[in-house]
Amino acid sequence: MSGLPGERDLAKLLAGLNVYRHPGDYSFATQETPPDLHAAMMAFREREGWTCIILSPDEAEEEARWAWLEITATSSLHAVGLTAALSNALTEACIPCNVVAAAHHDHIFVPAAEAERAMAAIKALRTGG
Repeated sequence: MSGLPGERDLAKLLAGLNVYRHPGDYSFATQETPPDLHAAMMAFREREGWTCIILSPDEAEEEARWAWLEITATSSLHAVGLTAALSNALTEACIPCNVVAAAHHDHIFVPAAEAERAMAAIKALRTGG
C-alpha cells in the first residue's frame, strides 16, 4: 500500500482553502447493532457500540439536521493544525461542529441552520480572518 497523497504545510492548506456543502441535511444516530452501511454515510464503533452513524438525507431524522461541509483541500493525514484552525474558526463564531478527518479531506458537520455562517468562517481562514 502506497502512502496517501496530501499537503502537510498548514500555510499552503489555508491559502487554498475552500469548502463545499453537500446537498441535503444529515443526522447522527447511535445503535447497539451494526448499522445498515448502505444507508449510512459513515459509521464508527466505539467501546460503547455504534456511537456515530451519519445518516444520508433520505434517512435523516427531522429533529437534528446537520449540514455536511467538505474541505476541498487534499490534506495529508500528517498535516498539523488544519483541524484546529477549522474548529477554532467555528468556535469563534459560536458554531458547534463535529469533524471527521478522512484520507483525502476533512469533513465538518454543523447545525444546518448555521451552514452559511460556518462556510463564511471557514473561508475567512484563507486571508487570515
